[in-house]
Parts: sequence; structure tokens; C-alpha cells
Amino acid sequence: MTPGRPVPPPLAKPILIDSSESPAATTLAAAFGATSADSGLVPLTVARRAPKEDDVEIAIEFCGLCHSDVHATRGEWRVPPYPLVPGHEIVGRVSRVGAAVQDFAPGDRVGVGCLVDSCRECESCLEGLEQYCERGNIGTYGAIDPRNGDSITQGGYSTSVVVDRRFVLRVPESLDPAAAAPLLCAGITTYSPLRYFDVEEGDSVGVVGLGGLGHMAVKIAKAMGADVTVFTTSESKFDAARGLGADHVVLSKDADAMEAANRSIDVIIDTVAAPHDLNPYFRTLRLDGALFQLGLPADDMPPVSPGLLIRRRLAYAGSLIGGIEETQEMLDFCAEHGVASDIEVVGADQLNEAYDRMVAGDVKYRFVLDTSTLQEPSERADA
Repeated sequence: MTPGRPVPPPLAKPILIDSSESPAATTLAAAFGATSADSGLVPLTVARRAPKEDDVEIAIEFCGLCHSDVHATRGEWRVPPYPLVPGHEIVGRVSRVGAAVQDFAPGDRVGVGCLVDSCRECESCLEGLEQYCERGNIGTYGAIDPRNGDSITQGGYSTSVVVDRRFVLRVPESLDPAAAAPLLCAGITTYSPLRYFDVEEGDSVGVVGLGGLGHMAVKIAKAMGADVTVFTTSESKFDAARGLGADHVVLSKDADAMEAANRSIDVIIDTVAAPHDLNPYFRTLRLDGALFQLGLPADDMPPVSPGLLIRRRLAYAGSLIGGIEETQEMLDFCAEHGVASDIEVVGADQLNEAYDRMVAGDVKYRFVLDTSTLQEPSERADA
């Protein structure tokens, strides 16, 4: 883990080019991405549109590495459109704004999370739940962008990005920009179900798993005033859990320890992305408790016993990131309470190694790319 970081050098100046395929000039940005499922991450150059009237152009400083980036670039969920530049935990400074943008100005520190657009018209969008857009939200990378000529979105392993102002977030200056980057995915993913359940002082929160999501769940739940219990299969994580603020640590494979936790928890945040038996965790919940599933296993989970749910009126739910308004609320909350991710900053030449280490679980707890280490863009875009 990197306890500190040097002040990065200025970002490379983008190359402005005239495009014969578009009436507006575009900007070429240096990037790293995949050209096939087995290419690994390689240097690329991406074309960014000139800001339209509602757009914000961002000079990216840092971008978090999410495990979903690994799945996406390696084609483990679906075959994506290559070349693909991942990254949806973006923090940087505004470099330009469109003519109609009044809420952001050059120099502002801002962020972009997992979404860059939605239909803006369905019931979910109108309620500020863009992540559940009924027509399908537009992801930060690998998605067709219908408002911009059906171009494919390219993410934050890059020196710049252009995003509609409605999906740009203000990052408080009190937050370290590198440590704030993972808040835009891991932070909001864990904050949203805790907020939905209205966790407050005196409540008891359980966290299953202590990785990128789990460590944020511990920090945020503690900041909300909860009594936090971490469930782990490894005794080696006991000290780490307590260091993050956990009040109790339970070895989940110890039947006696799990029995001792019976009816002690109000809400559980399950961050494990591998198949595992949930029934022992349901037994730790109190009446009207809930278990939120955040980890997404590739294979089927063992069956849940309906009797456990019925006897205590328990809820088993899922949760997907958060809307833009809630994500801004989360950033402000984290700034107020001094919450940020534990990170290791990496350069572009370390990205493939970082991916392998993520798969092996060898990071405490999130990698963040310093985009000043990217190469100069070439004279022609790859994507």
C-alpha cells in the first residue's frame, strides 16, 4: 500500500485535430486499454468529442481500478466492443465547459462514476435513480451512447474525458483525489444500501468480506454511527478489520462463533463475489433485518432457506451503485467524516500486474492509476 504519493507532473497537452467525420473538432487523449480478450492492457489513443453546450471536459488525474474492469476487458461477462478503455472511478479537474454549463468552471475538482447518461425520462430517472434507468443507463465505458452518434464510451484510464454536466460530480477539495477515486464505485455501492436501510447510530451492521467493497462498507457504516461486525473466513484479517474500525470480527467458518452472533445484526452488506452459503448469515439477523447482496458471483449460489426469511420477516435484496444525487451526497458525507479508500497508486506500466494482483486478492484495498504516467497520444485515434 502506498502511504503517500509524489505530486504528479502536469498532464500531457492534448492534441487538437480536425475530424473529417465530424463537424466538430475532437481531442486526442492518451489511454490504456484492451484490444482483445487476451491482449492485456496496452497504450491506446482515444478521440474525445469537443464539449457540446451541456458538456464538461475533464483533465483526469486519477482513475480507480475496479474488479469489474478486469472482467470487462478480458471478456469474462460478455464480448465487449474492442478496443476498450476501462475505468469508471474518475477524478480530475475541469478543463473546459460548454456554453450552457453554469454549475462547473475550469479548475473545479470533479468526478465521474459508473454512469455518463440515462434516458432522463423514465420513472427511475425522474426519481434520481439513474442506475435503474428502465431504458438502460449508459455506462462510462463499453456502452453505446445514443446522444453522441452511437459512439462507444471509453473510460478513465485516459488523460481526459467529456461528460454531460448532469453526470459530473463535485469532489470536495478536502478529499485526497487519489483516495477519493474508488468512492465513485466502491463507495457509492456500499453507501447506497446503508442509506436505503437508514442506518444510524445504534444500529448493528454486518459486513461479509473485507476487500475493496468490504473495507468501504466498514468505514461508511462506522461513520454513520453503527456497531460494525466483519464476517471473514480468514483469521489473518482480524487485525485489518479492527484497524478499519470494526467493533467485532467473526470467523464465519466457526460454527460456535456464528451461533454466538445469532440475532445480533440489523443489516448485512455481503460483498463476496464467489458462491457461498447465505443461510448462516441470515441466522445472525434480528427481526426485520436485511441482507444486501453486492458481490456478483459468476456461478449459482447455494439455495436460500425460505424458513429463515419467514420466521424473522427478513429481506434479501440486491443493490446497484447509486444515482447521481445520492453519489454526490456520499461524496459530501465522506468529506465531512474523513472517509476515503485505502489505496495503492500505480503507474500505467503496472496496470497488468495490478490486474493479476486484483484477481489474486493481493491489494489493500484498491488500486488507483496515476494518469500522469500515461504516454503522449499518437497522431491518430485507436478508438
